[in-house]
Amino acid sequence: MNFNTANLTFRQLLGNGLTYHVPPFQRDYSWTEDEWDDLWQDILVLFEEDGEPAHYMGYLVLQSSNNKQFAIIDGQQRMTTLSIMILAGLAYLEDLVKDNLDADRNRRRKEQLQNSYIGYVDPVSLVPRSKLELNRHNNRFYQTYLVPLEPLPRRGLNASEHLLRKAFEWFKSRFKTKLGTQPHSGEKLAAFIDSLVDKLFFTVITVTDELNAFKVFETLNARGVRLSATDLLKNYLFSVISTAQTHETELKSLEERWERIVGLLGSESFPEFLRVYWNSRHKLVRKSDLFKTIRREITNREQAFKLVRDLDLSADIYAALRDAQDERWQKKEKQALRQLQMFSVRQPLAMLMSSYHVFFEADRQSFSKILEAISIISFRYNVICSLPSNEQERLYNDIAWKIFERQYNTYRKVLEILRDLYPEEPSFQAAFSEKELRTTSSRNKKIVRYILFEIEKQRYGHTFDFESATYNLEHILPENPGQTWDYIEEPQQERLIYRLGNMTPLETARNRELGNGDYSIKREVYQNSDFLMTRAIAEHYDTWNGEKIQSRQKQLAKVASNIWRIDFGG
Repeated sequence: MNFNTANLTFRQLLGNGLTYHVPPFQRDYSWTEDEWDDLWQDILVLFEEDGEPAHYMGYLVLQSSNNKQFAIIDGQQRMTTLSIMILAGLAYLEDLVKDNLDADRNRRRKEQLQNSYIGYVDPVSLVPRSKLELNRHNNRFYQTYLVPLEPLPRRGLNASEHLLRKAFEWFKSRFKTKLGTQPHSGEKLAAFIDSLVDKLFFTVITVTDELNAFKVFETLNARGVRLSATDLLKNYLFSVISTAQTHETELKSLEERWERIVGLLGSESFPEFLRVYWNSRHKLVRKSDLFKTIRREITNREQAFKLVRDLDLSADIYAALRDAQDERWQKKEKQALRQLQMFSVRQPLAMLMSSYHVFFEADRQSFSKILEAISIISFRYNVICSLPSNEQERLYNDIAWKIFERQYNTYRKVLEILRDLYPEEPSFQAAFSEKELRTTSSRNKKIVRYILFEIEKQRYGHTFDFESATYNLEHILPENPGQTWDYIEEPQQERLIYRLGNMTPLETARNRELGNGDYSIKREVYQNSDFLMTRAIAEHYDTWNGEKIQSRQKQLAKVASNIWRIDFGG
């Protein structure tokens, strides 16, 4: 990977004629008083008597082909805010000059600081040559009003321009409060900024192109540093679209579409959505190769326009597939989507997206059946049999793009291919008979409740709401067994507590009474339960041990294989 990493101070970043620009379609300035105040407090601490020697500003990801001009891929909010803070300091110096406080020296200080950290104004044209350029929505205000320190308009500004204005006024008032309006105030400000630019430092990652920038994003994200791959893709697509022939209204329309997508999904979810979308209509692409693949496939304006339109339409479908309460779903569809969410299974999303695209309007019944089949397969394959998900994802993807291409155009054809992911009865029952789900996690607790309540419904015809707080999950051999359970050796206890055969539903009030009591006490309570599967324990088992747990779990496995079952029609 062609990139350099260095720790640089703010002074080093702005030295030697280096210039920076925020790509035209990078997000607008968005910091508010919360972020300004956090930064200001961090800065003030640096100047306390026992203050820290430096303040770390985080990662700055830059892109450059010549190491002179840099595009800011990540870090533009911080760079813009520091620039505004220095401009506010210059405006404060200008006010001191107007008040005739050490006027000549303060004029020279202002000029020196401006040349060092902001840029210079051409003496003939009076056009500013800035070290920093902002994006297409912010640069006009920044260059026209802030850099030359012109009076700031308050009307006719977009939301981010208002924030730029407010930031400038906020920092200027902080300088005035901190340094006052005395003959030595200008000298203090110059000393403050001259020291500050050496105390603020960044980890600067410089890459040569968008592809490398994307790989850096992936690497840093994997290490817990959140960077916006969403913005990176946006910049690439809009740079393809933005040519001399592109009308401003086209760009505005595209911006609105993009904001709608990100607003619906959130920037955190967008990269995952993008991969699901792409894999729903193309052969499987791994996360690390996604940007490279899109850049190879999307090379002209027409393709980029189409991709953004398709993303806009598909984002709504993706969001609905992740929300079982969406009003478009019928009862059985809601149940299946709720189950997929409970199982934390995401591998089928690309296939479900292409199924929606092809079947939802034209053949709703086929879509519903595919969704229900996916839920059953996920229960068997992922929850009970714990089979490898990478092979599952590969097959789901193969089905996805073939559905999209209309190679698989009926429910029966799709089902035929899905059979490869369906654990047959012997392996499913064997896995279920040995299954252990540690209910110390809320996800597993919910899944166990779901399984047992479904078995109660199947075997005894009783329907209870498995999410209701009226009912609880009872561990027959308790999670913290007392001495009365010492007849089961401790290592064996640990293996048995979270077996499905050792758990049963019980009314919350009764469960609370039992605590860690012995089996004879529990058995009496079970006899009066509303759950017939719980009464059956008291009826069939006079003692409770490993053999009884195994026996009961095998019985539950037989019932389960009839509940979570697909009829493949021979």
